[in-house]
Amino acid sequence: MIVIYGLTRTIPDGKTILNHINVRLEPGTFVAVVGSSGSGKSALLKALALKEPWTSGEYNVDGKDIMQAGFLAKMKHRRKVAYLEQRPILLEKKSALKNVLVGTAEQNPLWRRVTGIAKSDDHMGAMDMLEKVGLMERSSQQVEKMSGGERQRIAIARALVHGANLVLADEPVSGLDPHTSEEMMQTLKKLCHEKGATIVAALHRMELAEKFADEIWGLHEGQIVVNIKGRRLTAAEKLRLS
Repeated sequence: MIVIYGLTRTIPDGKTILNHINVRLEPGTFVAVVGSSGSGKSALLKALALKEPWTSGEYNVDGKDIMQAGFLAKMKHRRKVAYLEQRPILLEKKSALKNVLVGTAEQNPLWRRVTGIAKSDDHMGAMDMLEKVGLMERSSQQVEKMSGGERQRIAIARALVHGANLVLADEPVSGLDPHTSEEMMQTLKKLCHEKGATIVAALHRMELAEKFADEIWGLHEGQIVVNIKGRRLTAAEKLRLS
């Protein structure tokens, strides 16, 4: 259980880009963050990933405010969080399986990143996760030969196989065609429910959020002005986001 209270971020020029955000994240929930360009979607995901500083606020994980708990508590939390950019950083010359096994710097020691050595019993878990994201048959394919949607799926599989229970995906369907976008959203929702992971995805396409998300957070000028269970937004709710 993660509860955010009063999350505020003000940048050096004095502009407040996140303004007193209060949200609750339940395990196994797929949350869509929507809003116009510049509303604060990416900033919110980076704040939840502790990639950018908070000006104020509480970040309660299982009842403990990690903002007050010190460096080690934050480091431990980061190991359970995966932040996925629009274009995931992968090892281009390596296979899908190798990328899933090696993981990211936050999730694995440097020596494993450099050598690519993984425990033998990790292979089954990695293959199982690639199957869940629909890529088991392409496990030996080099990443550089894969499509944008496939790369996103590899990044998601990598995050979950290395223990992430909170996945923050910034525009995971950006640049994908409508059919691939729907497949990606179905994959995210399925993984939430099957693996018990919490996934928060910033989306520019409102219809995908309405169709697939368990919850929708609507941002406007750094504030959450819509916080509802997944459904079609009303005209009044959409107006608040404009």
